[in-house]
Amino acid sequence: MKSLRSALRLLGIVRILVRYRLDDLLPDGWPLLRLLRLVVRRKAEVSALPRGGRLRKALEELGPLFVKFGQILSTRRDLMPADIAEDLAQLQDRVAPFPGEQAQERIETALGKPIAELYAKFDLTPLASASISQVHPAKLADGRDVVVKVLRPGIRHRVSEDLTLLRSFARAAERWLPDHDRIRPSAIIAEIERTLTDELDLMREGANGSLLRRNFLDSDELYVPEMIWHLSSDSVLTMERVYGIPLGNMDALRAANINFEVLARRAVELFYQQVFRDNYFHADMHPGNILIDPERPDDPRFIALDFGIMGVLPAADQRYLAENFRALFKQDYRRIAELHIEAGWIPANVRSDELEGSIRAVCEPYFTRPLSEISLGEVLMKLFQVAHRYELIVQPQLILLQKTLLTVEGLARTLWPKLDLWAVAEPVLEEVMSRRYGWEAVNREVRTRLPGWVVQAPEIPRLLYETLRQSAEGKLRIHMESTGIEQLVNATSAGQDRITLAVLAAGVLLSGALLYTLGEAAPMILGVPLAPVFAGTGVVLGIAALARRGR
Repeated sequence: MKSLRSALRLLGIVRILVRYRLDDLLPDGWPLLRLLRLVVRRKAEVSALPRGGRLRKALEELGPLFVKFGQILSTRRDLMPADIAEDLAQLQDRVAPFPGEQAQERIETALGKPIAELYAKFDLTPLASASISQVHPAKLADGRDVVVKVLRPGIRHRVSEDLTLLRSFARAAERWLPDHDRIRPSAIIAEIERTLTDELDLMREGANGSLLRRNFLDSDELYVPEMIWHLSSDSVLTMERVYGIPLGNMDALRAANINFEVLARRAVELFYQQVFRDNYFHADMHPGNILIDPERPDDPRFIALDFGIMGVLPAADQRYLAENFRALFKQDYRRIAELHIEAGWIPANVRSDELEGSIRAVCEPYFTRPLSEISLGEVLMKLFQVAHRYELIVQPQLILLQKTLLTVEGLARTLWPKLDLWAVAEPVLEEVMSRRYGWEAVNREVRTRLPGWVVQAPEIPRLLYETLRQSAEGKLRIHMESTGIEQLVNATSAGQDRITLAVLAAGVLLSGALLYTLGEAAPMILGVPLAPVFAGTGVVLGIAALARRGR
């Protein structure tokens, strides 16, 4: 029975692809395809549409789940051709609601109690309905207004079955498409599966929202609703109900006398704070997911909704990306090239001067315009395209960030076309960089790691003795590996100068650790505490010792 359902579903998918003239995505050798081309009437009115437009219409006809697939694909511009990604970005995730009685039954099953015991009031009429879930208003016993998000019936089973079919399509495409290595169909389906798996777990979405709320708990710029955990599960999420004007309703915002200039500036500032201060950003910031608080028209506040897609960067990528932005502000193309190589985004054998020339050719035309007209998101996208020529495979989170940045910049310029995005972004980025990577940050990091260093310090003399003994006996071998590089460093015996530096580094670090234990009683010179000075010097000497081992 399951095989029959899958076969019928496959037949329906292929039929719609043929109708929308997308059958060139399928292998010509399929007998089923030849038959359908004979019997299925192709839509003549779509023949003039570009391939992205035809794919968008086909996905809309295939149903809400495929609409969700298309929306996810639109965020992966590293995997999808740009023209297709642009059309898929226009997909709207609006579907007919399922009966409120079914929603009530699912809530009672998930939470184990009758609806009357869970909520003082529950409205069977949904506020909104999408392909994965729908939302109902309710009221708690203490009088608080809430909304209840519940997964659609059978959605997990439908996702599983359709993913199985899509994997089959991907494998076929990799056999038949001439440029499959560039489009990477299996990687696309894997990304869809990861995203949908996350969205099908409402506890995960609740946790996402809870962390974002904690990051902005004392903020006057962004409000995140509270999660009601005792009324939530993996298929039901209850959260505080918030009220505001949808960001896309420009007429209502004007009627409320909202200050558009402040709102536009705040949108950009919030993005950079989330990315570089918190390293946790809302990655689905379209107007339908954002409300504006009308109670403060001169000092408007954003209200965030829907936390299914959040972005996080590895710490190293976050720092290198911030440095890239700073270099862009200064038009320092050499530094941008160096950062791409230092970060490992570009193979180490690429000449930095050649990469610098390519980056200059892309960026310089932008800087002939006033800074207020330049989109940092567009420049970043162009940089990624240049980097592809040098064998860069951009990580999904970087693409997600670039897509979110384009969305935020688009929203900001819609609200206030005269906004100078760079003038807003640069001071926020400089402040965050100073806080995260300045001397205060180093001091905090040393204090955090100090207990571990103190515990490990007694082992340093023994380890140094073993290293020195093996070196004297000719037994010392050092092996290093780096992904994507066949051989980074040949093993060599360490010289006496490296041993001396290592011993000195250990001694200085240990001295700094001991000074930290004295707290306020630690000695100072010219008002400067000696503890961080010793610690920093020890780190520098340690790095120098490590650098010498490759010589």
